[in-house]
Amino acid sequence: MATSTFYPTLSNTLVQWAGKEISAERKEILQVLIDYINEKRAKGEALHLNFICTHNSRRSQFSQIWAKTAADFHGIPAHTYSGGVEVTAFNERAVASIERAGFQVSSEGEGNPIYKVSAGEETAPMVAFSKVYDNEVNPDQGFATIMTCSHADENCPFIPGAEKRIPLRYEDPKAFDNSPEEAAKYDERSAQIANELFYVFSQVKK
Repeated sequence: MATSTFYPTLSNTLVQWAGKEISAERKEILQVLIDYINEKRAKGEALHLNFICTHNSRRSQFSQIWAKTAADFHGIPAHTYSGGVEVTAFNERAVASIERAGFQVSSEGEGNPIYKVSAGEETAPMVAFSKVYDNEVNPDQGFATIMTCSHADENCPFIPGAEKRIPLRYEDPKAFDNSPEEAAKYDERSAQIANELFYVFSQVKK
């Protein structure tokens, strides 16, 4: 899949963000995820990735969306999910950030809305809302759980059904809420997650 199949703003965002340098330390962490994906593909098994952070409101949502987008871009079948240990909502600041990146977003409901996030006319919308990691929409076996925040990683030592647990921590943009840097910091975190997950899927054996 080429960037031309995505919405124009999203395609432009991906071009701007492409090739940002990733440190050797981060690449070592990402290699664990690359190896897992390659192993599943070698076995001919479906790929299920569940991204976890405490509130399932920012980093895990970014990760679910960008992982699916990266997988589609590289033509690798993948199912991506997200969850937390508490139900809150997909934070409106994070939603605004993915809209700035070029995704088209619609929502239904209040309190904890259900969002549909689309990357392009030819791609199926992704469904995003805050949920616990073992919500019925998430897999209960045969998946990797990717811990995107330190709190969840340290306080949730066991995820039932996960065949692989991968720590892939990101700094929380929440620290900049209601500050002049808020939008820039959310976009910065989104860009980091996008860049790293596009790198992961670029390294997967075809």
